[in-house]
Amino acid sequence: MSNSGDVSRISNIKRDTKETQIEVRLNIDGRGQSDISTGIGFFDHMLTLLARHSGMDLFVKAVGDIQVDGHHTVEDVGIVVGKAIAEALTDKTGINRYGFFSVPMDETLANCALDISGRSFLVFRASFSGDRVGEFDTELAEEFFRALAFQAGITLHLSCEYGGNDHHKIEALFKAFARAFRIAVSIDPDFSDMIPSTKGVL
Repeated sequence: MSNSGDVSRISNIKRDTKETQIEVRLNIDGRGQSDISTGIGFFDHMLTLLARHSGMDLFVKAVGDIQVDGHHTVEDVGIVVGKAIAEALTDKTGINRYGFFSVPMDETLANCALDISGRSFLVFRASFSGDRVGEFDTELAEEFFRALAFQAGITLHLSCEYGGNDHHKIEALFKAFARAFRIAVSIDPDFSDMIPSTKGVL
C-alpha cells in the first residue's frame, strides 16, 4: 500500500485562528504511527484509528475553545488534515484514486466509498441515538468528514447501515474511511507514472 519510492508524500500544515491553533504533520506512506492531542479524548481515539487503519503516520496537535464546545476544534482539525492530505498527494500521479471498504463492528455495519477526484462532496448517512460519546458530540462526526473531504478534494460517501451503539457507529465510520482511503492513495504499479483520469489532471 505504499508509494513507489520516487516521491515523498509528506506534509506539514499549521492553522491559527482566534478559536483554534492546529498543527498537522502526515506521511501518506507511513506505518500507521500517530501522536494525537486535541483535548477531546474520543476524538483523539478516532484520529489514532484513522492513522492506524489508513497506514499513514499522523501527528495532530490542536488547542481550541473546548470550554465552549468541541465544534471548532473538530471541524478545524478536519480542515487541516484535509489540506495536509491534498498537499501530500500533489498531482495524484499513480494513485488508485477510488476506494471502497465495509467495516463490521459487532452489531454495526459502516460503508465508505470515495473518489480522490479534486471534486469535493459529502454524502453522510448515519443517525445516532445520543448527543455525545464521552466529550464528543455525535453530530461532529459529519462535520469532521465534511471539512476533510472539502479541503482534500474528495468525493466521499459514508453510511452506517445499521447499529445500536453510537461508539461503534462512529468508530466503524472512521475505520471504513481509513481503509478506503488506504486503497485509493496506494500506487497502481501498472500506471505509476500516470494521472488516473482521461482529463490528464485531478
